[in-house]
Amino acid sequence: MALAEILARIAQAEQTAGRKAGSVNLIAVSKVQPIDRVIAVLDAGHRRFGENYVQEAAAKWPDLRSRFSGVDLHMIGPLQTNKAKLALDLFDAIHTLDRESLAQKLAKLVQARGSCPQLFVQINTGAEPQKAGVLPEAADDFVASCRAMDLPLTGLMCIPPDGADSTPHFAQLGEIAARNGLAGLSMGMSGDFEAAIAAGATHIRVGSAIFGARSYPA
Repeated sequence: MALAEILARIAQAEQTAGRKAGSVNLIAVSKVQPIDRVIAVLDAGHRRFGENYVQEAAAKWPDLRSRFSGVDLHMIGPLQTNKAKLALDLFDAIHTLDRESLAQKLAKLVQARGSCPQLFVQINTGAEPQKAGVLPEAADDFVASCRAMDLPLTGLMCIPPDGADSTPHFAQLGEIAARNGLAGLSMGMSGDFEAAIAAGATHIRVGSAIFGARSYPA
């Protein structure tokens, strides 16, 4: 199946880059995918999945988690502040911490609950006005602000501009992470994950290459 092919390509990319086998975490992006396709990937033994929408995740993953142990669920889409509490209940990692108001909300909730998912700060490496994320020149201050709120950051995330060479964006993300002492790099998707692995990605987000093309509701 497609999952096996992607895993083989990841292993080859790790070897080519001189990285330890198994050092890259594959997030299977299951948003808007038919449930039978998701179950097929679960049946194949994969347990790390990504969702873009809190409500969609809430509708399907509690049941799937009751049927399959060890699921590791990652929020990879924009997170509305008013859905932060539900997101903390659902997800093991949030890759889209992108603004001060969300950081403040998460910090308050995390303090009350006494636990926190992995948190990645989303960096808008292309400075695209339509895209979420902290601008690169503001990244250091934002990381410091999150740490001042006692938010335990895991790393950084980026989505390079469509059609652009991803490599400079991956390099920039790595530079920002290194100077802030962050080990996690969430970068690379179906079309460029091998380049991301070469640039040091710790988490890659692959959807259509595993599940097939999505069919969005009309």
